[in-house]
Order: sequence, then C-alpha cells, then structure tokens
Amino acid sequence: MLSIGSCRVLTLTNLVLRMSSTFTYEDAVHKLNLLQSNKATIDQIRRDIKAGHQNTNLQDMENYLMRTGVTLSMLDQLSVIHVAGTKGKGSTSAMCESILRTHGFRTGFYSSPHLVAVRERIRLGGRVLTERQFAEYFREVYDALYKTQAFQGDMPKYFSFLTVLAFNVFLKEQVDVAIVEVGIGGIVDYTNVLRKVPVVGITSLGLDHTSILGDTLPQIAAAKAGIMKRGCEAFTVQQPPEAMEVLRAVASNLQCSLTVIPEFNTYKFQNGTKLSIQLEAYRMNASLAVQLSHAWMRKVRQNSNDQTKQIVCNITSDAQKDKGGLLVDTLCKETVIGLKNTKWPGRYQVIKTDYATFFLDGAHTKESMAICVKWFEENNRYSTKVLIFSATGDRDASVLLKVLSQIDFEEVFFVIPTAHKKVTQKNDNYSMLEQKELLSRCDNHAAIWKQLNKQSKITILECVSDVLQYINMNSNISVLITGSLHLVGAALSIIDPNLSEDV
Repeated sequence: MLSIGSCRVLTLTNLVLRMSSTFTYEDAVHKLNLLQSNKATIDQIRRDIKAGHQNTNLQDMENYLMRTGVTLSMLDQLSVIHVAGTKGKGSTSAMCESILRTHGFRTGFYSSPHLVAVRERIRLGGRVLTERQFAEYFREVYDALYKTQAFQGDMPKYFSFLTVLAFNVFLKEQVDVAIVEVGIGGIVDYTNVLRKVPVVGITSLGLDHTSILGDTLPQIAAAKAGIMKRGCEAFTVQQPPEAMEVLRAVASNLQCSLTVIPEFNTYKFQNGTKLSIQLEAYRMNASLAVQLSHAWMRKVRQNSNDQTKQIVCNITSDAQKDKGGLLVDTLCKETVIGLKNTKWPGRYQVIKTDYATFFLDGAHTKESMAICVKWFEENNRYSTKVLIFSATGDRDASVLLKVLSQIDFEEVFFVIPTAHKKVTQKNDNYSMLEQKELLSRCDNHAAIWKQLNKQSKITILECVSDVLQYINMNSNISVLITGSLHLVGAALSIIDPNLSEDV
C-alpha cells in the first residue's frame, strides 16, 4: 500500500529535461495515433482465436512495462479496484472514484474510450491530466519503449500503450488507489496484467464483442471473471442464472468471496440523498460502486497506518454481514456526496440549446439501448423526435436499430462518428478507417432502418457538424444521439464546449 498524501519526487535531471522540453500535447497525440489501430489489434485477436493461437496480451504488457522500468513486483504495490462488465462499468468506476476521493483518498482513474480528448482516460484526484502532464508522461514512456525495440515496429498499440502510460502515471504519482476499468473482456485484457487486486467488480453482463469473448452468456461471464484474483473480494450485480453460475465457480476456484450487491432502494442514508438519474440500471451501478469503495476502505483500515485508519474509522459503523463479504447498508455523508458529485458525460446526459434538446447516451448493446429508449421516452417533452446514430466495431447495428424503432422518429441521421470532415493525425479522435468504409456502414444502417420503419426521413452525412447545422434550422425538437460513445464524444465537442474546457 502506498502512503496517503505522499508526493511525487522528481530527480533534478528529469526536472531539467521537462523544463526544456518543446514536446507538445499535439505531438503526443500524433505519435499515439501512429500506434493505431485498436481495430487492427482486435482483428489480430480474432485471427489468433480462429487459428487456435495462444493470446499473448499479458506477456506483451509485462514486456512493455519492463521496458519502461516497471516490474510486476512494482505494479503489485499499486492498490487497485478492477472493474469489468458489459454495461455500466464506466459509470460504476466513475462513482467509485468519486466516493473514495470524497473520503479523502488520492485517486487514479483509468477508463476508455474518451469523448473529446484522449487525456480524459487518465485522471488524478478526479481531474483529467493537463495537456502538459500528458505530454510529459507520454514522452517518457514513449521514448523508453522506442529505444528498447527488439525490431522495427516493436511498439504497443493504442490501448496497450495508454495502459502502460496509466500504470506509470499512477505509480509515479503515488496514488492511494487506482480505479481501473477493463477495456474489452477481462481475462486477456491488457489491464489484467495486474497480479494483486484486493477488490473486483463485475457489472451487468450481456452479449458484446462476441467474436472475441464468445457468443453465449457463460462464455462472456468466464471472460469477465478472469479479472478475479486469489483471495480478492469480488462484487457483482444480479446476473442471469447461467452467468452467475460461472462467476461463482471462478470465485470458488480462486477462494475469493463473491457478493451480490443489494438494491439501491434498500439503503439507509445518514443525510438523505437523491441521485440525479433515477434509472434503475444507474442506481444498480451506484450500489455496486458503494460496495466496491467501502470494501477497499475496509481493507485499508485493516492493513494500513494510523492516518489511514482515521479516515475510514466510521465507514462500517452501520453494516450487515452477508454471504461472502461485509455489505454496507447505511451510507454516510461522504459516500452520498461522492455519488451525487459524480460527473460522467455522455451517459444519460441532457443538454438544452436554443434550437433543440439533446439526449446523449453511448448505448451500444441491446440491453443498454433498451434502457436508453426508456430514458428518452420518459424525459422527452417534444413531439418532434430526431435520431442521430452510428455503430462502430463488430456490433450488430440491426439489433440496436430494432430497439430504437420503437420510437416514432420524424427524421433519422446516419453519420460518420467524427465532429468534422477533416481529421488529421494530431486530432484526439483520429481514425485510420477510410471514409469509404465509414460511409458504407452508414448506408448499411440506413437500409436496415428502412426495413424497420418506413415513416422516418433518412439522411446520411459525413460528420456530426453537418447534422447539427442541418437541424439548427428547426426548434423545439428532441434529438437522441446514441449507438456509439465515439459519436457522443464528437457531438459533445461541438454542442458542449465546457467539456472541452474542463478536460
């Protein structure tokens, strides 16, 4: 366990190098984008699975970390809450981080994808890395990896590089706890290079990334359960029986506890509370975040110094014993404030402008889209409804669009998920996918929609700014933007400039 409140110490050499640097954030983004693409990495994983080859993600990650001076023994010193799942792992992680920060801990937070700027993925104390911080840390890590290549091109890809970067940042900044969200799956995800994790969370499970993780719930559950470590405390939400059976079997084999969290409406509150979002799925994630954060604090109280004990002395004063763990049932003021102050843009977010009310949610599974549709219908006040849609990766757009077809949209826009047409390699949301391929996806989505709903007017456009200019001529309409967090991020970079300022 790293001590609380300790500060990062820079050597004089490093300080001089940093002060004299002309390496900019744009330079970092450019170099990062040249490490693309995640698509290529995912395609390679699919080919390996098909050919029966062993996945080497974790061995590769250990090698990359070693080349930056981080051994697995050093990584063991990082206290982590690891979160996997199909739906809600991002919001659960964000609430968990906010709770722990409100309790006085110095937090690190690693999540994906980003909405506007790539540095959103790595946060310290609840704040996104500044451009200068990101550039400085990026250069250190990139240079270390570049200089130790065994052959030309021996560099990590986009996500694996950011994972190496995040672990370097958290260790050097000596955070008390790092909340780490899994990228894809769990057992072979790059973040699973972690060997010692005291607390693990598994959010709601469903079918996603089936070409990699499997096309049945038990297969998905087995992949997600791969982040459990021997002796850890694992928490999950109520899962379908076939998924829960797998989770329990993995937990039993690893001799770790597995606890199903209580429903949010069963909690007692010392000071009263009301979550800004009343959706049951969101409240379920909030309950999971409560249990994860309090489980970690209990472990800290048991294992750490007197200063730490003072911070967490009252967190289990009102708790009940339950199978596999100690469940908190009464929430103190700090936990309540942490929940209420959580900021997680792009998920059940509403933005009002002079010409439209925008509903943004990065739903990309059948289950999450059903929740999104319910949320939109319950909160929409206008009769004129417009949809902006995009789906990325290997997701079955027909499944998502079938759920969306329950809504009577007057007009539907299928769009490439970028803010503007011209995107350079210095742009945070650069993609190596060709324009032709992206437009082909839009055409396919439009064809599916025509079969589902012939009443809507359909328009295909090349970027989000074109769509917003088009609908700006209207007023008093409700616009649902969904199907992809990349799409939501592109929209936010235009309609919510404050997000750009905050990050």
